Amino acid sequence: MATAGRGKISLALHGLDAVFSELSSTYPLKLLSPRIQRAGLGVAYIITYGGGLVSGDHVSLSVDVGSGAILLLLSQGSTKIFKFRPGQHAASTVPVQVTTQEMGFAVSPGGALFLLPDPVTCFRAASYNQIQNFHLTQDASLVMLDWVTSGRKSRGEDWAFSRYYSVNEVMVDGKRVARDAMLLENFPESTWLRTLANKLDPYSCYATVMLYGPQVQGVISVLGEEYGRISVFKTAEPAELLWSMSAFGDGGVVLRIAGRETETVRKWLGNALKGLEALAGIDVYRRAFA
Repeated sequence: MATAGRGKISLALHGLDAVFSELSSTYPLKLLSPRIQRAGLGVAYIITYGGGLVSGDHVSLSVDVGSGAILLLLSQGSTKIFKFRPGQHAASTVPVQVTTQEMGFAVSPGGALFLLPDPVTCFRAASYNQIQNFHLTQDASLVMLDWVTSGRKSRGEDWAFSRYYSVNEVMVDGKRVARDAMLLENFPESTWLRTLANKLDPYSCYATVMLYGPQVQGVISVLGEEYGRISVFKTAEPAELLWSMSAFGDGGVVLRIAGRETETVRKWLGNALKGLEALAGIDVYRRAFA
């Protein structure tokens, strides 16, 4: 049975401490916050009961980061999108409904949001929409990671889901500075169109990273230098990992990454964003890519 879950996170700076004034959620969404011994930083985990969302579920989350505070949002394992709840009888006559996750973020002056979840994994025949809107002030900072895997390879599922749609929109002082969307859709096998597995081969993980704001300019600078050294040339075999970098707004960048294996992408991301250790702390940062 499909369910609707809501969540609210509010983080504010009180003296040197980042304090959650609100951390509330309803099934199937669950929010947890471990105790962190670092000034100005709050950490929260976004979790779903049962390890994922099912056909027809609709989850919405509202996040507010106060002036000067830093919020690191993580997940525990990949966000799994099921066609049916695990253990439920999968009758072929039951129509697939879209699973939807909507998140709205507001970051006040001098604040920062680091959204670094594990990837989304859509199971066979699942359909998923994810909409994320970020509202920043001019001097707020953002790091947003959005990534998806090809599915359960151990069960022979390789881009076997029905539909995956993700859109990320960034507003700065009320003006839209970036909008990035990804649509992956399988069509009935009877059509002449190629399957996703054919189109996306040999890569099994795709990621998008958005970076914006004064607190991440050091990370952006290092990435820009590295990207400038990349040589583009033809090879007999596709690379294990590909990545690109493009600018948006006033000093923001978008990274797009494709990897043969999810763990290859995870390792690359951990190294590429390593500069965030100075803001979040080494131990806390490593939880994002453990």
